[in-house]
Amino acid sequence: MTPPARGSRRPVPDDEFFGARRRKRKRGERKRLRRRAALLAVLAATTLLLVAAGAGLTSVATLGSSCDLDALKPVSIGENSFIYAADGTTLGAIPAEQNRQPVPLGRVSSWLPAATIAIEDRRFYEHDGIDMSGIARAVWADVRAGKVVQGGSTITQQLVRNLYPVSRERTIERKIKEACLAIKLDRAQTKREILSSYLNYVYYGNLAYGAEAAAQTYFSKHAHDLNLTEAALIAGMPQAPSSYDPFNKTEVATFRRNQVLRAMLETGAISRGQYGWAVKRPLGLEAGKLYTTIREPYFFSYVREQLIARYGVATVRSGGLKVYTTINPRFQRIAKRAIKKTLYEKTDPAAAVISINPANGAIRAMTAVTPGSKKNQFNLLSQARRQAGSTFKTFVLAAAVDQGVDPSTTGYVSAPFYYKPDPIGDCEDGSGGWWCVQTYSHSYSGWTSIARATLSSDNTVYAQLTLDVTPKAVGKMARKLGVKTELRVDGAYVPSMGLGSIAVSPLDMASAYATLAGGGVACEPMSIRKVVLPGAQTDGRAGWGKKKCRRAISEGEAYTVTQILEENVDYGTGTAASYGHPAAGKTGTTDNHADAW
Repeated sequence: MTPPARGSRRPVPDDEFFGARRRKRKRGERKRLRRRAALLAVLAATTLLLVAAGAGLTSVATLGSSCDLDALKPVSIGENSFIYAADGTTLGAIPAEQNRQPVPLGRVSSWLPAATIAIEDRRFYEHDGIDMSGIARAVWADVRAGKVVQGGSTITQQLVRNLYPVSRERTIERKIKEACLAIKLDRAQTKREILSSYLNYVYYGNLAYGAEAAAQTYFSKHAHDLNLTEAALIAGMPQAPSSYDPFNKTEVATFRRNQVLRAMLETGAISRGQYGWAVKRPLGLEAGKLYTTIREPYFFSYVREQLIARYGVATVRSGGLKVYTTINPRFQRIAKRAIKKTLYEKTDPAAAVISINPANGAIRAMTAVTPGSKKNQFNLLSQARRQAGSTFKTFVLAAAVDQGVDPSTTGYVSAPFYYKPDPIGDCEDGSGGWWCVQTYSHSYSGWTSIARATLSSDNTVYAQLTLDVTPKAVGKMARKLGVKTELRVDGAYVPSMGLGSIAVSPLDMASAYATLAGGGVACEPMSIRKVVLPGAQTDGRAGWGKKKCRRAISEGEAYTVTQILEENVDYGTGTAASYGHPAAGKTGTTDNHADAW
């Protein structure tokens, strides 16, 4: 068969021809609409900027010395902050200049500034401190992506936020002040000086401030020895150090590193061949030992986060703070010894212990052991969320007592229990809202009081009790006693919460149980007794060391619940915790012993 001549076409039926034209026209219209919407969004954003600038002209006139580089005192970074235990011994130092090791730009791998400029501020060498086209480009990228994917702040603006005491409030005046300072800083210093300062001030996560500390922390090498992939990883971290933490979030960190490499390719900092090689490389982490001298790292990190919440990262890292805490080193040693005495194999699960003084909420011990994983940086006590199991039944009991129920005379039938709010459902997957409850041992005792059911930790009795007092009442009681974790699922309290199906933190549970031990008075957990600012001035405005307590339930209700928990330690599931002195508590395990309390 002879092939058709070049340019010849087969006849096309009219309906097919016009249908194709209509489809093509509609596609074109949709593209034009999208472009128009995006353009309008950019124009609107630009207009808003101009309006804000116009509205802020008066504010500029009133800024006065607040936009004067000479009048503003840069945040000092020359002194370490120290954290002390209750006995005065040092727990560790929050790194300032000594641990940060500032280095000149000439001693930083050329890959790092190139990667930083590519991902943070592509027109760094062209703008005068603020970049209007960069802001417009960020808005355009956000519109195209349908979400925020780029920021508009230049490296100079970011440096201003780190160097000078600029408010964090999202106000026009703050933005104007920041832009004004950025322009003046750009005029006062060379681009090389600004870039050098940025690379020495910026926070790269895991206590590493500046390029040298970051290189030591993640790769155990000097900043001038960083290769392309290492520099790209570090350059991508300042926007969200916790989210891009390569030690705990490898996949996310790799994705972010590759974003930086793509930006370097687009700006011509690397070739396509270098890009293709780099994105295939592993992270190659080699954790440094710069901060191994920190004692009690879990408590240390908890205190540090509280300081940052109060003073901000810049002030905390500026140094000079002396922080006196509530932790008792002797209690810490006892707690750690108790864990290791029980869990001593490398294959044993992680465990944590926290002790709170019921009288004032002071944290006296906060420690964790992770067998076989000495480099764990995740705080199991305040950050981890685990299912509470039967320990949550205490809140069901407290809610019942609060409603006037007498646990000694009120009872239920101990037997397999089936809750079927919908006639069609399944016990296995919980469809239809079905909740099918059995005891752990599959043994039942018939009618039994709530008090006796507590000692045997009877799931079927507590399932019925949860429904009678209502899951909402249980959730509110847990909140009153001290549980801060969100307990609702899709906005509602679920019945299974009464048996501990919702994940909570050990800090939450310790705080709630301390409320019962304190006679129904709930005290906010307290870790810091006093903070001495530079110049030996004690910070009296922050409220450190002042107990924050409130009446959660009556003393009589707390006594009734505690009395049953005492019996549980003496005769029930908690006998292993008995040590010859008055003690009260409740044990809890989840399916397949995934969690145990």
